[in-house]
Amino acid sequence: MGPLSREAWAQRLAAFRASPSAFMTGPKGEDLGRDLLNDLRSEKLSEQTKVSLLVLTLEYPVQLWPDAPAAEVAATSLLDTLVLLPPRPSALRRLLLLAATTALAAGGALGPTSGASCRLLPLLLGLASGSNLEPGFGPTSEQRPLQATACECLRELESCKPGLLGGTLGLLRGLLGQAGPVQPLSLLLALALRNILVVQSRAGAGLQGLLMAGVSPIKGGLWDWTLVEEGDTHIQPQAPSWQAAEEGKHGLAAREPHLEEAREVRAAVAQLLDITYLLTPVAQAQLLWLLGWALRGLQGQPPALFKPQLVRLLGTAQMTLLHAVLALKAAFGEALFTAQDEALLLRRLTLAAQHPALPPPTHLFYLHCLLNFPENCPLGPEGEEAAPLLLRPQMCRGLLPSLLHDPMALLARLHLLCLFCAEEEEEEKDQVQSLQHSLEELLAGLQQRAALEGGPRALAVLCFQASYLVAHCLARQPTVLTPLIHGLAQLYQARPVLAPHFVDLLGQVRPELGEPLRVLLRQEVVSRPGRDEALRWHLQILAKVANGSDQCATLSFLQAAAGHCTGWDLQQALLRVCRALLQAGGGDGLADLLQVLARQLEDPDGRDHARLYYILLAHLARPKLGVALAPSLAVPALTSSLVAENQGFAAALMVQEAPAPMRLSVGSREIKGPLPVLQLQVEVLEPVYSLELRFRVEGQIYAPLEAIHVPCLCPNRPVRPLLLPLQPRRPAPAQLDVHALYTTSTGLTCHAHLPPLSVNFADLFLPFPQPPEGARPGFFEELWDSCLPKGTESRVWCPLGPQGLEPLVSHHLRPFVVVAQPPTSYCIAIRLPPDSRLLMRLEGAQGDGAPVVLRTDDWAVLPLVGNYLRGLSAAV
Repeated sequence: MGPLSREAWAQRLAAFRASPSAFMTGPKGEDLGRDLLNDLRSEKLSEQTKVSLLVLTLEYPVQLWPDAPAAEVAATSLLDTLVLLPPRPSALRRLLLLAATTALAAGGALGPTSGASCRLLPLLLGLASGSNLEPGFGPTSEQRPLQATACECLRELESCKPGLLGGTLGLLRGLLGQAGPVQPLSLLLALALRNILVVQSRAGAGLQGLLMAGVSPIKGGLWDWTLVEEGDTHIQPQAPSWQAAEEGKHGLAAREPHLEEAREVRAAVAQLLDITYLLTPVAQAQLLWLLGWALRGLQGQPPALFKPQLVRLLGTAQMTLLHAVLALKAAFGEALFTAQDEALLLRRLTLAAQHPALPPPTHLFYLHCLLNFPENCPLGPEGEEAAPLLLRPQMCRGLLPSLLHDPMALLARLHLLCLFCAEEEEEEKDQVQSLQHSLEELLAGLQQRAALEGGPRALAVLCFQASYLVAHCLARQPTVLTPLIHGLAQLYQARPVLAPHFVDLLGQVRPELGEPLRVLLRQEVVSRPGRDEALRWHLQILAKVANGSDQCATLSFLQAAAGHCTGWDLQQALLRVCRALLQAGGGDGLADLLQVLARQLEDPDGRDHARLYYILLAHLARPKLGVALAPSLAVPALTSSLVAENQGFAAALMVQEAPAPMRLSVGSREIKGPLPVLQLQVEVLEPVYSLELRFRVEGQIYAPLEAIHVPCLCPNRPVRPLLLPLQPRRPAPAQLDVHALYTTSTGLTCHAHLPPLSVNFADLFLPFPQPPEGARPGFFEELWDSCLPKGTESRVWCPLGPQGLEPLVSHHLRPFVVVAQPPTSYCIAIRLPPDSRLLMRLEGAQGDGAPVVLRTDDWAVLPLVGNYLRGLSAAV
């Protein structure tokens, strides 16, 4: 098949981009990569279409080449296409280099055994050095862009395989002094230098002359794959990050270099620093970080080489460069930055953060720098948050938070304010008190906004975020926490709907705030009436704050609320509070409440929970209760006769689906009472407790059926028949869906679907009240005459078996016979619920059957009667 047209490729690429995974699993996905590689060589496609194909390979290399063999084939084909390009200018050369590099890196095919890798690496290095490996490889005008692209490709490969370019360090140093793209070469050399120092330090080896210009001490060429194997771990970071500047986080073990090696490293670093002003700010920041990390790994090498750069960078307005300076400060501290430098940086950050025209992201950046400022000599234990020592409150008057600020800026400013309020210096006591007063006013304003009925959720979220921040930073400041706690309690009083936020806050804060807030919230909830419309929120709070103290008030509230918990969700919330009290030790009042719930709750799952909690409370001591109800599954074994261990206890509180351990069938009919009743026979295969059988009929032909409850069933023990009253809304047979809910001998609550039960038409038959013996003929004739003219009359043929008419009537219709003249004549009256009647005269029996005259006031039952009579002879 020939190459696809431009329109066909456009449709195909659009379908792929819409859902790459779905397209690749479809019929056209398998051929996409192969067709793409083939059509890149077609002369019928325009260069613009080929560019779009190559862009796709850069965006989705993993989908197109999912494994190493496919990536190897793709990279080889892309390199072949590159070689076949005509010498005229083309936009495809750089894209082909990038595509081949991406295929090898993303597909995991880069290695010494890869033919494509052995072709690509020399090609990239030759292009980066400015020499054409093959005659006519592109016009002269493309050499500089190709050099830059080749350097970018080598950087990508070096990032994937740290140490790969260790043998090219001398060559790359020599290229910096020649005419060529400075920025790509500088970043490539800095990355290769950093990586080789990491790899060699892990191996305990030196650079062995790798930095000597024009020297290649590696046997077999410039690629030493043994270095790659030694350093084949991910090295992070490659961008400035002063919060990860500690030693152990980079895997870079500091070592003492040889004199010659130290001289070469300093020379290479100085060579790169001398040209940093030629790079873009982002490239300068990355270069400074890479070089700082490289120099930091060598003992005895002072960072004085960076000092000339600081003179230029301390006054920069570029955020990327300022970030890089802070990263260097975190790495070298007072070895590179004096106290005057530190004060200057803080002053610049403070003034910049207070500039009114800053966009929000820039403003947040400066606040972040102040909050995480890397000090030369921080006071206090390591890891403890504190404001920088040289940053005084009077310098940050313009950074106080206000309700007018957007949420992110308000939280950042509030964080800084909390750090100032945490200071305990006597000479600044008045200033700290003033700041604490401002903090209290801000929190009060946030709580007032969050208390607005129907207010946006974002205001409530901001209030709780601010509360958590204050509690985290000022846990040892009771003068701040006390009004905060009372304000939060008033907030709940105003808007109980915020209960989920309170629960989340209580789970995050320290005991200094959590315990007093729990007490106030519990007091606030139990003081409410149990029928409060916000009952669900009160129960949610109580489940979090309930404990062993003041259980009387809590139980009184629960007893009052139990009658109003009509829905499943409220009942479950009530049981969660009972569980919390149970974990706290329980008591007599809790036992009484659980007994009431076990009897009164409508949901059987809720009753089982209450029953289980009561059993645990009655049989386990307090320490064992805590273990049994703990969320962890790995707990010490219990010596209780009821609960051996907590393994799987969560499963005991859940209804699990299981195969039915019982068989249910319809037994013989027994007519009792005013309604038809099914006698059900149940046979169990294993012990079953608290069995509840639920029945459901499709449609509206029967009224809802009551469930049947059985306390205990055991195999091989006689079981009384289970009686199921039926309430038909019209006389018709039906299928009953049966659902069983039960508890196993292991304590699990399970549910199972049983085979459906059939309700036959004859199961609905009920007799009329029997008149006195002498009045029966008149009674039947009166019923017979009353069916007309509103009812209907019909005649059917009833087949008889070899026994004749009398055994048939005696076996099936005896309870309904009103007048009998055996063995030839019978008058039968049947009542069909809810209010229909069926009358039959069976007379003049012949050898094979008997004619039956029917009268009924419900014509819809005639087909059912006919089917019933025709089936009697087979059932005898």
